[in-house]
Amino acid sequence: MDKLKQVLSGQDGGSSDGGGILETANQASSLSWGTRMKGFLICFILGALCSILATCLLWLPGFGLPVFAVLYTFGNICALASTMFLIGPLRQLKNMCAKVRALATTVMLVCLVLTLCAAFWWKNNGLALLFCVLQFLAFTWYGLSYIPFARDAVLKLFSLCI
Repeated sequence: MDKLKQVLSGQDGGSSDGGGILETANQASSLSWGTRMKGFLICFILGALCSILATCLLWLPGFGLPVFAVLYTFGNICALASTMFLIGPLRQLKNMCAKVRALATTVMLVCLVLTLCAAFWWKNNGLALLFCVLQFLAFTWYGLSYIPFARDAVLKLFSLCI
């Protein structure tokens, strides 16, 4: 368990290329392991609840889709940010920009922005819903990148179905 704490908190003996506000914030963190776990759980559960609430509010006539788009996007941001409590913001950003996750991260972040643009600026409900679906798919693909061979298994499953 101690090794897990060390790895997740970034103290696994790896070298750090200093500089930057995120590195300073990561090093200056005075959160204990228990506080980090509580922050992770609260943020993750808040994200999940926002996504569930968004799905329930989708069916409200008149203004359901814009509310859905905002809550669903906020839920995904909370769920994504929750891991920053475990490994710190700098390491999270480095992981997100890693070669295996760069495309999924880019698509996910672009879809987050486009969902809000479609709901409020363009006022196109169909496009907002499409971007929410793409958000879900990109977030799922991003999450699968952390599980060894999960992406390969999913691709193989879909190739068998087709």
